[in-house]
Amino acid sequence: MKNFLEFFAGGGMARIGLGAGWRCLMANDFDAMKCAAYRENFGDDDLVEADIASLGLKDLPKTRADLAWGSFPCQDLSLAGARAGFSGARSSLFFEFWRLMDALRAARRAPRIVIVENVTGLLTSNGGADFAAIVSKMAASGYRVSAMVVNASAFTPQSRPRLFIFGFGANAAPDFAARPEPDEYTPQSLLNTVDALSDDCAGAWRWIAARPFNKRNAALADLVDADAEDWRADLAERALSMMTPRQRAVIDSLKADGARHIGAAFRRVRMENGVRAQRVEARFDGLAGCLRTPAGGSSRQMLLMVEGEKVLARLMAPRETARLMGLPEDYRLPKSANQALKLCGDGVCAPVVRWINEAIVEPALGDAAAAA
Repeated sequence: MKNFLEFFAGGGMARIGLGAGWRCLMANDFDAMKCAAYRENFGDDDLVEADIASLGLKDLPKTRADLAWGSFPCQDLSLAGARAGFSGARSSLFFEFWRLMDALRAARRAPRIVIVENVTGLLTSNGGADFAAIVSKMAASGYRVSAMVVNASAFTPQSRPRLFIFGFGANAAPDFAARPEPDEYTPQSLLNTVDALSDDCAGAWRWIAARPFNKRNAALADLVDADAEDWRADLAERALSMMTPRQRAVIDSLKADGARHIGAAFRRVRMENGVRAQRVEARFDGLAGCLRTPAGGSSRQMLLMVEGEKVLARLMAPRETARLMGLPEDYRLPKSANQALKLCGDGVCAPVVRWINEAIVEPALGDAAAAA
């Protein structure tokens, strides 16, 4: 059985994605609510609840891991935030994570593969310097480095593009390919940032050949509780009053065909003629918008149901957000709605991890894990 370490573990969504063929040697997070959810679902045997900055080699397992996963905080890298980058207190925790990776390397226990995950804003943070810093750390530790953008929409009905950066040790090699043309997995921003890497980093860089094929077989309406009791006409009317004429025209066209349509919407602040205006922006393409946490003033995602002349609305329920993250129905969410929404909004989409494992990680390891 292959072994893994999961840092910034949250509710254990990477663990769910990796599946039963993997054994967790250690999971770490400092957030008490997330750790409580982790224990509820996986027990307490391998969880270390602590600030990663307080950990050292003595706290890490003696067994060499095949994989180390680190979904480090995105607050300072997100396009929706202040963009402090690695000068910010939260996203700079990547360096604490890498300090532990270097400690394992010095002890001859370096993980065979390291994967870090974050928002795509990392590609342009500080003009690409923050992305280059990660590549530099991995390359200096002897890893061949690659990256790709994967959107959860290929697997679940949620638009959630995320950047995955891979470090492959000497005994781990997936199928590599020539420099690709720009596409959704290697956007021009990634190509430009890689082109600007130092010679040492460029020498360690590789392009992964694997590409997701669209496996999603569900739309947002399939995961929504259409018969829930909290649909409200007054909330819908308020949402409609905050839409632009163009958005209202979309609703009117949906009314005209008489069928049931379920969409997702956020409240956003836009500048219109030099004035800040709060707008509701809805989509009816079968996808939810990217799940967010309730912190920092982010609005909670709304659901709209249009059926003939009837228009209803309600807030998205925690269990629905869990489904959008690919969590099983028996996954135990925190009882507080805000805490459950935070858990899901901060997480990594489990089916994306599953695809990465099947298409990249396991082929890269080959028989190395069994032989170790």
